Amino acid sequence: MAAKQRVTDLVAEMATPVLQEAGLELVEVEYKKEGANWILRVFIDRPLGVVDLDDCVHVSESLSTALDEADPIPSAYFLEVSSAGAERPLKTERDFERALGKRVFVSFYEPFGGRKTLEGILLGYADGLLDIEIDADKIQVPRDKVATARLAIAW
Repeated sequence: MAAKQRVTDLVAEMATPVLQEAGLELVEVEYKKEGANWILRVFIDRPLGVVDLDDCVHVSESLSTALDEADPIPSAYFLEVSSAGAERPLKTERDFERALGKRVFVSFYEPFGGRKTLEGILLGYADGLLDIEIDADKIQVPRDKVATARLAIAW
């Protein structure tokens, strides 16, 4: 597990200048085995706009070249670069701050307030607390109780 973590950290470090040059940002790096293959996934976003296919191709080509030169991953792998998507994960403080006023879906490690999950509008985030509005009720959730959080689309 520690080796996988080092790979994701190293790839994130290598991807940052490529992304900054293109006006993009890194959302997440995954490195995991699926079947017989190792997959290196890089999820990207554009702070003010939409990630398109050209962005993904540019980042994939530039990052692939950098990875080939540095050769930091000892085994064969497939590189995938894609948008974080409309329901992107919320992991960092910055992610939560950028999600203020938006609909979020949150799941908990164990039931919180009688719920295992909730969906509502993120009204605030400060001092490790999420303020979420659900049907005119406001709930304050400690971030350390949150297993996963992501943006949610209302259908």
